[in-house]
Order: sequence, then structure tokens, then C-alpha cells
Amino acid sequence: MLSVNDLTVQFGKRVLFNEVNLNFVRGNCYGIIGANGAGKSTFLKVLSGELVPNRGNASMEPGNRMAVLSQNHFGYEDKVVLEVVKMGHEELYAMEQEKNAIYMNPEATDADGMRAAELENTYGEMGGWTADSDSAELLSNMGIAEDLHYKEMGELTGPEKVKVLLAQALFGNPDILLLDEPTNDLDAPTVHWLADFLASFPNTVIVVSHDRYFLDMVCTHIVDIDRQQATIYTGNYSFWYQSSQLATQQAQNKNKKMETKRAEMMEFIQRFSANASKSKQATSRKKALEKLNLEEIKPSSRRYPFIAFQPEREPGDQILKVTNLSKKSIDGSLLFSGINFTMNSPDKIALVSMDSAALTAFYEVLAGITEPDSGSLEWGQTITPQYLPNENNDYFTEQVGQLDLVEWLRQYSQNKDEQFIRGFLGRMLFGGEEVHKNVSVLSGGEKVRCMMSKAMLNHPNFLLLDEPTNHLDLESITALNNALKDFKGNLIMSSHDHELTNTVANRIIEIGPGGMIDSLLTYEDFLESAEVETKREGIYEMAV
Repeated sequence: MLSVNDLTVQFGKRVLFNEVNLNFVRGNCYGIIGANGAGKSTFLKVLSGELVPNRGNASMEPGNRMAVLSQNHFGYEDKVVLEVVKMGHEELYAMEQEKNAIYMNPEATDADGMRAAELENTYGEMGGWTADSDSAELLSNMGIAEDLHYKEMGELTGPEKVKVLLAQALFGNPDILLLDEPTNDLDAPTVHWLADFLASFPNTVIVVSHDRYFLDMVCTHIVDIDRQQATIYTGNYSFWYQSSQLATQQAQNKNKKMETKRAEMMEFIQRFSANASKSKQATSRKKALEKLNLEEIKPSSRRYPFIAFQPEREPGDQILKVTNLSKKSIDGSLLFSGINFTMNSPDKIALVSMDSAALTAFYEVLAGITEPDSGSLEWGQTITPQYLPNENNDYFTEQVGQLDLVEWLRQYSQNKDEQFIRGFLGRMLFGGEEVHKNVSVLSGGEKVRCMMSKAMLNHPNFLLLDEPTNHLDLESITALNNALKDFKGNLIMSSHDHELTNTVANRIIEIGPGGMIDSLLTYEDFLESAEVETKREGIYEMAV
């Protein structure tokens, strides 16, 4: 067990945590949530011992081992991949290094030999004899090909390094596992594998993630960081979100009797328990929810931005026709080819590819920023598209960096009135004097919210969204998800957020250098389809 006792963390006058007391129990997976800046990563640093709190402590049960997912992707550049994984169990790896050094020493003494024998015995008891095969199995399960196991980390791509560091944290079944954004840069199959792994992991997992699907699949509990406190709630993220929304609605209705409120909450819990099969840990979660104390559920102080794309005109019958599109990268490699499809009025398309550069290139062709190498596209006369790029630096250049938020957004608004602009920014959580700060100091998430404000002001009936959830917190992602479900126009989007894609898209198109796959399956069924997997092999063969 891991205990947090009277934890207080303060930076200057800003208090993140004030006398927090928690217990993390073996067999549970805890998802840490909180608004940006609430202290999620700081909390993990305190748990790992990297950060010393102002008061209180985090204490681990004697004899337990903790593993932490490394955030330094360049910390092992000259190390062999398989060795990096084994380094996750520091004691075992140190033992291996020491005994190997004795064997390699031609001047080793009898005492050294006895020491090596002791090490061998303990090493075997700790599972050292299968360390290489266990490490290799973890790597293979994450899609790291065997020929990469003996290469140096510096030879791997960024996503491959992320997978190796994840394998390092998982190696040796630690008693307590701390994961900060483990799904970043992971492909969908690896996220699925990790969710399955953690769902059956017998020890304690504590994870920070903006991936709602992942939190729903693995978490038995949610730790909500709010109002300088951290509170543990039973259930996954969806249960926490929906129950906190219900509690907020009930708190606003002061005239409603307590008995009625309890009946509403009980009905909600029973309904959610019955649908718990969505989770990998359905049985245990269903039992936990049935025992839930209603007093545990409280309104959240979270603020959600108001996101609503309201088309100025309804799309006509002709939306978009794409004919034989192809595009090469600057270095001449083929990104995609043979792309043919026609969009119909209800279509909301999720565009996917194993190559993110292919996706961005495709959006830039659709948005008219670049020309295709071959093929054509034809927009319907009634269509007014709006493009939200993956990288938005061109909209926040040094030239406009001295503009404040009001001045920046006014560029894209027909209504130039400052009160109108301020009101619009307020709905996107830029309130008070914050609207007068320079756009040059905006965070990544704030820039994305500004870009969404720009898009909403143009009232499009067609959206092109290249990774719109990048840099956003859970509250903004949830608001965007709801807005896209309600959107009356058409869209093409790409997102690493599984829940967003699965709940918004009614059509999936995967593109590659050898062609495309066009499917009406849900995103979840698409990922699990054997037929799609067979077709996928063909579209990534380089066309001549």
C-alpha cells in the first residue's frame, strides 16, 4: 500500500495541496484528474520521491518496489534497448552488472567468487534468469520488432523510444506503478494492449492521462485534484464525470427534496453499474459501484468551455468529391495515393493513417494550402469549410505576438465590438483581465481554444480537424466531443482521442501510399476487424 499523510505542497503563495490524506490499495488502478495547473504531475513527483513536499509525506509499504515511467526520451541514447528495459528493475539490474563484472575480472579472488555465488542465488530467486526473455516479450507486445532489441536507443524513432520506456516501467511487475501520460505517441493497437495489461495487473497503478477511453478501460478509481485537495472516487472517468454533473445539477436545484436527490443518484448508479461492461474491469467495478456511498459524490468546481459550431447555412446535396488524390513528401517518398471518395450529407469521417505526415499533407490539400501531385477535389457550392491545423504557429507569429486576445480574435470576427469579443472569449474561459494578455505568452491549450473561437466565429458547415485535442485538458476535450456530436454539418477529423473518434465518426477512412480503406464500422470495430487488418497490409505497400 502507498499512503499520503498530511501532504502540503506550496510554491510561493500558491498552494497546490493542503493537508491531503489518501491510501492507494493493491489491485486498484487510480486515474489522477484535475484542471491544467492543478498539480497532477507534481502529485506524481511527490509520490515517487522526486519532489519533497512542504509538509507531510508519501510512504510506501516496506519491501515494495515502485516503478515510474520516464519522461526523458533521450536519457539512454547510447544504451542497448533490451538493457534499457531491464534497468526498470534497479536492484535486479545492479545485481546482474555486479556478478558479470566479477566473471569478467581475470584477477577475481575467492571472496569475489563467493560473492558472485550469493548474487547468482538471489538473482535467480528474483526472476533474473528470465529477465532477457521477459524484456523481449514486453517489447514485442508493444510492436518493437526483434531486430531493434539489440540496437542503441539513439537509433530508434520517437514513438519507439516511448514504447521502450513504457516497457522499462512495466518490467518485473513492480508493486506500485506510476504512469504520467503513458498513451502519448502510442498507436491504437499498443494503447489497447496496455489497457488489457493494466486491467489484469495485480498491483497498484496510479496514472495521469488525458485519454478518456484509456481511463475508462483501466481505472477502478478516480483521484480528483480540486480545491487544494485530492479525493478518491469509486469508478472510472465517465462515471466520475456523469455523477459530478448530476451532483452539480442537484446542487443548483435547492428546492428539490433530499429524498428525490438520493433516488436520482441511486438510479444513475444502478444504470451505470449495469453498463459497466464497457470496462476491462467490469465485474469488480460493478460490485464497487453497488457499494458506493452516495455522500461520496460531490459537485466539481471544473469549468468547461462553451464550444458550439453553428453553421450559417445548411449543406446542400453535393458536399465533397475526392478523385485519385496522391501526394509525395519533400524528400520524394509517397505519402498517399489512389484516394477516391464522395461525402454524403450525414458523413462525419475519421481520417486515420500510420503516418501522421500523410494526414497533415491530406488536410493541407483539402484546405487548399498545397496542391496534390495528382487527382482533384470538388467542394459543393454551399460548403464553407474551416480548417484547424495540427500546428497553429502560423497564426501566432512574432508579427501578431504583441496583440492581446481581444485584438487577435477581432481579426476574424465580422462583429468588431469589444464587448462581443470579450463575451465570446469568456465562454472559452478567458475572463477578466486575462483577455488583455499578449498572445505570445499563451500556452498550447490556450492557443487551441483561440483557434476554436476563430472557427466558431466563421460559422462553418464543414470542419477539417487535424488532432484538435492536442494540448487540451479533459474539460476542453469533453466540451469539444459534445460539440462535434451536436454539429449539424460535415467533418473530417483525426484524433488520438479514442472516445472522440468512436462517438463522433460514422465513417472511417484510412490512407496510405498504396491506397485507402473506406469503412462504415465504428472506430472500435474498425480497430478490431480482421478484414480491415488484411486490407491494411496492402495500403502501406509503397506504390510505384
